[in-house]
Amino acid sequence: MPQPPSAASRDEPVIRDRGDACPGALRLHAADDGYLARVRIPGGLLTARQASVLGLAADRFGDGHLELTSRGNVQLRGLADDCGAGLARLLDGAGLLPAPSHERVRNIVATPMGGPRVVHWVRELDRLLCASTRATALSGRFLFALDAGRGDVAALDPDVTVLGRANGRALLRLGAGADAVELAACDAPRAALLAAEYFLDAADAAGTRAWRVAELPDEHAVDAGEFARRLAAAGIEAGRVPEVAWPYAEPPRPWGRGGEADQTPLCVLPPLGRLSTAQWRVLVQVADRGSGELCVTPWRSVVLPRASTRRPVAGYARLESAGLVVAPDSPWQSVTACTGRPGCAKSLADVRADARRVVTRSAGELPVHWSGCARRCGHPRGTAWVDLVATPDGYELDGRAIPHDRLAAALTAARTTTTPASQ
Repeated sequence: MPQPPSAASRDEPVIRDRGDACPGALRLHAADDGYLARVRIPGGLLTARQASVLGLAADRFGDGHLELTSRGNVQLRGLADDCGAGLARLLDGAGLLPAPSHERVRNIVATPMGGPRVVHWVRELDRLLCASTRATALSGRFLFALDAGRGDVAALDPDVTVLGRANGRALLRLGAGADAVELAACDAPRAALLAAEYFLDAADAAGTRAWRVAELPDEHAVDAGEFARRLAAAGIEAGRVPEVAWPYAEPPRPWGRGGEADQTPLCVLPPLGRLSTAQWRVLVQVADRGSGELCVTPWRSVVLPRASTRRPVAGYARLESAGLVVAPDSPWQSVTACTGRPGCAKSLADVRADARRVVTRSAGELPVHWSGCARRCGHPRGTAWVDLVATPDGYELDGRAIPHDRLAAALTAARTTTTPASQ
């Protein structure tokens, strides 16, 4: 299946006069509903114990909710301005914090259930990143994607992509270039770090303080041939591949009734990527009685590699009764939204409340993203979507003002007539 084009506008070369202000678990962001912490989870990989600690943190310091982000991380909201030290101690005790200097650079997405090779890539790249002094210069927006070969996370506009291939090989691409380098899969984590350092060298030479590969000016763009030479100098054998047909895979849908099996993989979708701590505890309990592992995906869902689905745990039924989506035909699988009011001062609407009122009355395959303002924060990557933007008087869809009582009908029509090829 060919990759549908992203509806997101590509980053353009820019000149920045400051560092990025991305929040972290130690650098809290002041929002309208209190302070926000973003806990980076490389590859989305969590143990049940670590997940339990995140729920405890949300109850102890925050508003009792957890948000899943489009990079497979977890956000805590409604934090008090003096909670930083206590939150850091709690997260550090669960192995969820590296050294403060590296806390915001661990932006790694990975294919959910990508197998032992992908898990090794995640662990090793994270270790190398946290050991690299040079990596501290990366912005909090620089993104690594470790793809098992399906093309799922490779479609998320990463800055460095590793794509698994057969026979112990892998491809590595910088930005959205047509070319790539091929190398042994075992060398992929170190090569990914070297790719980030190559970007930093190019950014320093450009003097524009670029945060991402796509922001480099043309005269300082990274080049696969030059990167292959850098790898050779570092003792990694690699060859340039002039043009690559990159695969594309759809994000995982909610699935996994379990049938006759006592344990089965489950993909669980919290509506709009937000869970109460009560819902989170149910999720953790079901995971703990299975493999004891969870994977937060970049599509704001959670994969349980092995969950107990039959009695006495009855995980599928417990998750469903907790208000979490486990059915593949749920309308929630195609609805995303930014934070909106009251959490964001720039938002013109409570987009989540509006989405909840409308979602069951609109139909279609393409996702719809509800944006509280023209910035369109949190929009999907790697696919086409219907773009609904709040205005002072309501919402706008394809340049047309839509009154609240016509939203469901307008969304159904837009999803029916919009195709990936037309975006």
